[in-house]
Amino acid sequence: MAADSVPSERPASGTQLRVGRLTKAHGLKGAIKLELYTDDPERRFVPGAVFSLQVPDTSKWHGKSLELRELRWYNGHPVGFFVGVDDRTEAETLIKAILWVDAVDDAPEEDAWYDHQLVGLTALRDGAPVGTVARVDHLPAQDLLAIETDAGEVLVPFVSAIVPAVDLAAGTLTVTPPAGLFEELPDDDAAPEA
Repeated sequence: MAADSVPSERPASGTQLRVGRLTKAHGLKGAIKLELYTDDPERRFVPGAVFSLQVPDTSKWHGKSLELRELRWYNGHPVGFFVGVDDRTEAETLIKAILWVDAVDDAPEEDAWYDHQLVGLTALRDGAPVGTVARVDHLPAQDLLAIETDAGEVLVPFVSAIVPAVDLAAGTLTVTPPAGLFEELPDDDAAPEA
């Protein structure tokens, strides 16, 4: 995901999960379109849910939280109605705000991990360290692990065929990448020496 151009700072209280971003005012009654970063919006976006806000220091919303009144779907897009946001002008003051929630003790489903659990893990290839997970990029087709190596960043598709094992207790994940993902392949066009 591309970083927003708006400078901001993440809420600092405990472990939090980024669950959405407010993208555009919708209508005249304070509704705001959402970009969701959660696979479980029915659980995260219920009436009464409270979100910490990531906004610029200069925003009137800096240091405040936002309570959801209702989540509706229009043409397949989620639209939120929030307490204290009653008109379009007020909704526009929240555009680009990122929504965070406190991490709960319940674990994600089997073979699923939160980004903060993966970042920092050592990537092992054939039992030897090849780098460290720097971030997780969520793309429409699949997630990618950005692994920092001595040679630079390598983007690894986060699929079981390439990342067959994640061991949070050991602080590692195993990668079985195709040839050329972590190293340069020899040039096949080079003429053989005579």
